[in-house]
Amino acid sequence: MRSFVKAVETISEYSGRWSAWIIYVGIIMLTFEVFARYFFNSPTVWAHGYTQRLFGSYFILIGAYTFIHKGHVRIDLIQGKFSGRGAIVFDVINAGFLVMWSGLLMPSLWRFFWKAYQIGEKDEMVLAHPIWWVKGLLFVGMVLICLQGISELVKKIMEIVNFDTASQGQGESN
Repeated sequence: MRSFVKAVETISEYSGRWSAWIIYVGIIMLTFEVFARYFFNSPTVWAHGYTQRLFGSYFILIGAYTFIHKGHVRIDLIQGKFSGRGAIVFDVINAGFLVMWSGLLMPSLWRFFWKAYQIGEKDEMVLAHPIWWVKGLLFVGMVLICLQGISELVKKIMEIVNFDTASQGQGESN
């Protein structure tokens, strides 16, 4: 189980660092658009749509990385009431909901991507760029989030087992 957790966390870490570069591509595109629009009075027909797609892809692809680094919004008001084993159990419940949520979304995202790919779906912009790749990135991001949720679930269950084992060991020595 530890090797599974390590493998998933390595993938999440790597994919998060790679995905971070999407921001720079989006910034370059938006900067180009601003200069083209306001300095040359020649706006593009593609920059706005592509930056939306890039940033949307970024937010889903960075999800697993953010989860590892505890960057998601947490319910500290509730979780702060727990300590020790209770906090770990609360984390198990949260990870369980994350896995359930992502598991329910993945089949829909796959169909969403596959249909777009099969029909060669294009965006509604003048240049009619293919859009299936964005939908594919949404699916990949959700798979990464689900795997990271499973990894977190496994880690927290191992913590509960270790917590119980450590508590029993302390009880015997008293």
